[in-house]
Amino acid sequence: GVFNLAAGRTVTSSAPPISGKLSQLTDGRKEAFDFDRVEMRTGLQWGQVDLGQSYAIYAIVLWHDHRYMQLIHDVIVQVADDPEFQKGVTTLFNNDRDNSSKLGVGTDLEYFEEHWGRVVAGKGVKARYVRSYANGSNLSRLNCWQELEIYGLPADPKSDGAAVSSTNSATNSTEP
Repeated sequence: GVFNLAAGRTVTSSAPPISGKLSQLTDGRKEAFDFDRVEMRTGLQWGQVDLGQSYAIYAIVLWHDHRYMQLIHDVIVQVADDPEFQKGVTTLFNNDRDNSSKLGVGTDLEYFEEHWGRVVAGKGVKARYVRSYANGSNLSRLNCWQELEIYGLPADPKSDGAAVSSTNSATNSTEP
């Protein structure tokens, strides 16, 4: 019952793209073509999606650059209700083993970028903003993204992040 919350949403970044447009990160096109990529300068960079309101997030799928078989360095995925990511930040994935990003030592492994993207478990965490970091790859120091998809449901404001859905919403029933 989840849906892609990121489709067509506003994207911001740590630096303007060298090629491509930030809006391409949420346009649904994730094929391995040069014109579907958004490329940013070297060093740690991020792309951030504003969902417009808090949602219960169950999965985030990243496509960095699957035109080539490569390892993307310092992939960190964080969520928050603060657009500046200064408070209430939850890290869902971090493969920065040497803490070169200064965002904490990661325990996740580097992975080969592939056409089906990297799925990161959201665990139902409630957040409005999703930020994805990268710091080049084993092939290039530049940072490249092709798509960010965020799957979830509207969050129940009375709970700690659980979603309202047809399977867990309150219903009138007569239990035996």
